[in-house]
Amino acid sequence: MEINGKIIQVLPEQSGNGRNGTWRKQDFILETEGQYPKKVCLTVWGDKIDQFGMQQGDTVKAGIEIESREYNSRWYTDVKVWRVDKQGGSPAGNQGQSSAPEVSTFNDESGEDILPF
Repeated sequence: MEINGKIIQVLPEQSGNGRNGTWRKQDFILETEGQYPKKVCLTVWGDKIDQFGMQQGDTVKAGIEIESREYNSRWYTDVKVWRVDKQGGSPAGNQGQSSAPEVSTFNDESGEDILPF
């Protein structure tokens, strides 16, 4: 499932220790587009926090998984993010850098092509 919108708030990162070791998560508030915008709290777990690098103001298309669980006769729902495509703003990992693609060359020091084909 996918959801599109703009990150309007970044909540503080949380971490702790569980039976499976150390965990960390961070919540992001996304506002959908359209005539009647909705706000959705997205949760990012573990290393994906750094990988996605979402910031307030980013317009994103997020791949999500919705999961509910019961605790003490109450139900809780999480919207977990597993993929993020930034639609505008700064690309992930390139803050303050040129957005031009990196070009690799396959030439040796003399300038000759070193590819065998």
